Amino acid sequence: DYKLRADDYRKKQEYLRALRKKALEKNPDEFYYKMTRVKLQDGVHVIKETKEEVTPEQLKLMRTQDVKYIEMKRVAEAKKIERLKSELHLLDFQGKQQNKHVFFFDTKKEVEQFDVATHLRTAPELVDRVFNRPTIETLQKEKVKGVTQQTRLKRIAKERQKQYNCLTQRIEREKKLFVIAQKIQTRKDLLDKTQKVKVKKQTVNSPAIYKFQSRRKR
Repeated sequence: DYKLRADDYRKKQEYLRALRKKALEKNPDEFYYKMTRVKLQDGVHVIKETKEEVTPEQLKLMRTQDVKYIEMKRVAEAKKIERLKSELHLLDFQGKQQNKHVFFFDTKKEVEQFDVATHLRTAPELVDRVFNRPTIETLQKEKVKGVTQQTRLKRIAKERQKQYNCLTQRIEREKKLFVIAQKIQTRKDLLDKTQKVKVKKQTVNSPAIYKFQSRRKR
C-alpha cells in the first residue's frame, strides 16, 4: 500500500513540475488560431460558434443533389417491391386477392340463384383461393400433386408470411422516401425570391404547400 501511494504521489509531482516548466517557458506573444474563436467570459474561455457561409446558389445545388439521392433510393425500393410482388403473385396475408372479382348478370333472378362454386366449376372449399384452384373436372381426372406433409406446409406458410412482412416494410420505406423527397424539393423551391403564401402546413405524411405568385418567364 505504501509503494502504491508513493508511486502515485511521485507521478503527480512530475506532472505538476512539467506543467510549471511549460507555463514559465510560454511566449506571451505566441499566437494560436484558436484565439480568434475564444473569448473570456466570467473567467471561463468560451468558444464562439461560427456560421458557415453558404450562398443561395450553393444551397439550391445541395438541395438538388439531396433530392436526386433520395429519388434514387426510392426507385431502388420500388423495383424491389415490384420483384417481391411478382414472386408472391400479388397475394395478401390471408391468401385472398386484394382486388375484387365482379360478376355481371342480366336479370335479378340470376343474381339470387348465383353460386360462386358452380360458376367457377370448383369445389366450395376452394372458392376463397386465388391460386391453385383446380376445377371439378381436374380434380376427378388428375391426382393431387405437391406437398402433403403438415410440417412442410407450416414451413412454407412461415416463409410466405416472412416475405409479406418484408414487402410491407419496403412499401412503408418507399412511402417515407417519397415524402422526404417532396419536403426537400419544397425547401429548395422556397429559396426562390418569388412571393409565396403558405396554403397548407407540413405534416408527417405530406410537405407544406405554398402558392407562388405567377411570374412570366423570359
